[in-house]
Amino acid sequence: MNNIIPVILCGGSGTRLWPLSRAGFPKQFLSLSGTNSLFQQAVERINALSDTDIVVGETLVVTNEEHRFLALDQLRELKSVSATLLLEPVGRNTAPALTLAALQATSNGEDPILVVTPADQTVTDSAAFTRALRDSVRAAVTGVIVILGITPVRPETGYGYIKHKNEPGQHQEHAVIEFVEKPDLVTAQAYLDSGEYAWNSGMFVLKASTWLRALRHFQIDIATATEQAWAGKTVDAPFIRPDKAIFANIPSESIDYAVIEHCPGSEFQIQMVSLAAGWNDLGAWDAVWSVQARDASGNAHLGDVLAADSRNTLVHATSRLVSLVGVENLVVIETPDAVLVANKSCSQDVKHIVTALNQQKRGEPVLHRKAHRPWGWYDSIDEADRFKVKRIQVKPKASLSLQMHYHRAEHWIVVKGTAEITCGDKTITLTENQSTYIPLGEVHRLSNPGTIPLEIIEVQSGSYLGEDDIVRFEDKYGR
Repeated sequence: MNNIIPVILCGGSGTRLWPLSRAGFPKQFLSLSGTNSLFQQAVERINALSDTDIVVGETLVVTNEEHRFLALDQLRELKSVSATLLLEPVGRNTAPALTLAALQATSNGEDPILVVTPADQTVTDSAAFTRALRDSVRAAVTGVIVILGITPVRPETGYGYIKHKNEPGQHQEHAVIEFVEKPDLVTAQAYLDSGEYAWNSGMFVLKASTWLRALRHFQIDIATATEQAWAGKTVDAPFIRPDKAIFANIPSESIDYAVIEHCPGSEFQIQMVSLAAGWNDLGAWDAVWSVQARDASGNAHLGDVLAADSRNTLVHATSRLVSLVGVENLVVIETPDAVLVANKSCSQDVKHIVTALNQQKRGEPVLHRKAHRPWGWYDSIDEADRFKVKRIQVKPKASLSLQMHYHRAEHWIVVKGTAEITCGDKTITLTENQSTYIPLGEVHRLSNPGTIPLEIIEVQSGSYLGEDDIVRFEDKYGR
C-alpha cells in the first residue's frame, strides 16, 4: 500500500484564453470542459486513486496569494477533498512551487510519493488516466522520477517532447533519452513518424525526498533559498505562507529546466509512463474547440448563439446574443466588457492582444466586470463621470471589511435577503426594497446575517470611484 500526496500547481494567468481568462480569474478556475473547473477536475482526477489500494493524503495546492479564496471556494465544492493551500507571495515558476509542496509533505517525518499536475489540463478517459498513475506510483516507490508522456496524435509544434526508448511489447514504462524543445512542423512530423517521442505533459510522480535531493544536486541556489523561505513560514489554516522577502529573491525556474532535463544520464533515474487518455492542456482557443461537443458543421457554441452557413467555429456568449453568418474557422468570445474575434488558426496570438492592453495600462487583462471576492462578488453594471452602479451579492454569514472612502458616497438598495449595515456608530437591519445612504468618509460595513445570498444595488457618487479608494479597519479575510 502506497501513500501519495496530490500536488496541484495552480499558478499562471492563461493569457491565450483572454477575455474569458484574466489575471484575477485565470483559466484553471473556469469550466471550459465539463461542469467543474479545470482546477476541480485536476483535484478529482488524482484523488480518484483513493478508490484503489493507494492511500491518498491531504491535497497540497500551490497557488498565489491573490487566488487563495478562489481556490478555497472551489475546493469546498468538492465535499470529500481535504486540502492545504501553499501561498506564493510572488510567482517564481514551478520549481520553487514543487519544493514548497515537498517540504510540507515531509514536515511530519514521512516521505510520501508526490503526484504533481498543473491545474489547467483536461482528460477525457479517467480510467486510462488512473491506470497510468498507478503504473507511475509503482515505479516511483523505487526512487525513480516518473514523467507522464502523452502519446502524440498529430505533429504538434506547441509542446515540448520527450525522446524515449521504444520498448518492444506492451510496456508502459520507458527509459527517457532526452527532452527536446518545441519543434517546427517538419521536425514534429518526424517525431510523430518515429514513434520514439511523446508530448511532455508537465505531470510528474516522485518521492518528496527524491525531488529535494535532485534539486539540491542540480540547483542548490533554488533549494537553499526555498528552504530558507519555508523556515520563515506563517500558518493561517488552511493557508501556509513562506517568508515573502526571501521567496521573492528565489531564482525563477521551471521543474523541467531546474531538474528534469538534467536527469537522463545522471544518478537520478527517470522514466516515462505513456498516457493515452484524451489529454489536452487547453492552451489556446483552438484547443478548447477541439474538446467541445460540435454540430455537423463543426461548430461549438455555448450561450445564446445563432449561426447560418457557418463552419468550424467556436462561440462563447456570456451576456448577449451572438450571431454568425457565412463564416468559417472563427473564434468569438463575448464577455460583458470585451469581445474577441480571431481566426482559429491564430489562437496562440491572443497573448499579443493582452500584451498590448497591459502596455496601455487597461484593466481588461486583469479583472472581469464581475469581480469575485471572498465574501461574494460585485458586477459593475454601469458607470460614467462621477457615478458607478454595482450589483453586489454577499454570501450567507459573510461580510465586507469595516471600511471608509475618501472620495465617494454610496446608496444601498436591498434587492433580496437581509442586510446588516454598520454606518458610523449605528447598526441597522434592512430587507427587500429598503435602502440606506453611506456618506463620504463614514466608516461602514455590509454583512449578511441570513441563510440565503444577500443582493443589493450600490450607487456610488463622487469625484473618484476607483477600487483603490478604500481604507480597511477590520477584515476577516486578512486583506
